Amino acid sequence: MLALAVLFLAPLLWTAWASVYGPQASGGTAGFGTGNYERLAAYGSGLGRYSLNSLAVSLMTVAGTLAAGTLGGYAMARFRFPGRDLLFLFTLAILMVPYPTILVPLYVLLGWLNLQNSLIGLALVLVMFQLPFALFMMRNAVEGVPRQLDEAARIDGCGPLRTLVRVVVPMVTPAMITVGLFAFLASWNEFIAPLILLSEDAKFTLPTALAAMRSGNHGAIDFGALQAGTLVSAVPCMLLFLLLQRHYVRGFTSGALKG
Repeated sequence: MLALAVLFLAPLLWTAWASVYGPQASGGTAGFGTGNYERLAAYGSGLGRYSLNSLAVSLMTVAGTLAAGTLGGYAMARFRFPGRDLLFLFTLAILMVPYPTILVPLYVLLGWLNLQNSLIGLALVLVMFQLPFALFMMRNAVEGVPRQLDEAARIDGCGPLRTLVRVVVPMVTPAMITVGLFAFLASWNEFIAPLILLSEDAKFTLPTALAAMRSGNHGAIDFGALQAGTLVSAVPCMLLFLLLQRHYVRGFTSGALKG
């Protein structure tokens, strides 16, 4: 396990070292410095702008995914209606479609909705990509909640929505955290969708900005600033996962012992 940990951590540790050591970092002499981070912060519209764009898109994606996934999973697990199973299968079938192939039609659709080159439009597209996994997870989690609790809530006068909020949601919180974590990581690191759907530099997300930096000027690539950007983009994901890893594991096991 220690050998595997070293194998996986070595590239990240090398990136951290390269971002603060060398002539580009120290201003022309071999040594440590923050030159790479200073150039990264001043690139294009600024590191702060790109990071805020990524954060805004990720939070909107998480909120939309949790709302749609929780409501959909509750409906699929608790209500019977014509075409329920077929609708569930069609939603899961989205996973079998290579999503880059449908980005151009989605780009046209966003144009009809006046959401082209928009962070909101990008977040809606990312919610669609996350919905199959969210629906699958939340349906299993809700099915793991005893129906007797729903019946007791109805006796107390709760309707379906109030039962969901008061009874079901507290029981499936680990699954919701797992879904939210997946949605955040996927949207934070997403590259192809922002590349196609966003055309204004001030609205670029962090991965798109780093790709533009990698293209360089006249073939010259600032590898030091690129390594700094890679580390900056990776640190929030690692911290978030470390904070939520306990709920992440519980979320995957919720509903596993149903019945």
